[in-house]
Amino acid sequence: MTRPRSEHLDQIAALAEPIRRRLYEFVARQDGPVDRDTAASGVGIGRPLAAFHLDRLVHAGLLDVVFRRRSGRTGPGAGRPAKFYVRPMDREVSVQLPPRGYDVAAEILAEGVERAAEARETVLDAARDRGAALATESSADLVALLEAEGYEPFTEPDGTIRLRNCPFHVLVERHRELTCSMNLALLDGAAEALGKTGYRAVARPAEGLCCVAFVRAEG
Repeated sequence: MTRPRSEHLDQIAALAEPIRRRLYEFVARQDGPVDRDTAASGVGIGRPLAAFHLDRLVHAGLLDVVFRRRSGRTGPGAGRPAKFYVRPMDREVSVQLPPRGYDVAAEILAEGVERAAEARETVLDAARDRGAALATESSADLVALLEAEGYEPFTEPDGTIRLRNCPFHVLVERHRELTCSMNLALLDGAAEALGKTGYRAVARPAEGLCCVAFVRAEG
């Protein structure tokens, strides 16, 4: 169900407070839920202040709460469940003033492409060209470019660059194959245009992550 525009405005207003925004960004960067102590330490504030702002973010719908025991054990003696915070991946905030229907347009275009097989290659070519243009317009390196485009990159121990966020999440839900192929073409075009990054884009779907990853280029 589409959330009311007024609710999205309230969410954006909640992030206008600097400490609250830093807490949100800290939680969003983590691989899993974080507790109040970890969040407070991560942004350099006290636990009571962190608790106040984290709960405000929950109230605004920007974070979710999960309860778990710190020890990981269950049953008698395991201790009371603690409160942890996590960014919901099935929700996004987008506000246009006045309201625009870009998401509807994207859905229509995706459905049209899926009905015309010959259009798919044209879309992938256009995505690759767009990726190259993004790289050409930017003086950033690969990771900085990914950050600027909202992918939220992080590097795994083996050097693989994974992406926490998919900017096309809504389309992926209904048009996964087309959208993931388009995303791969876009990012591959960007990486190629950047030159010797030492990485290549590959399709590597994983739960809670973007379907594209960057692996070390051979040679």
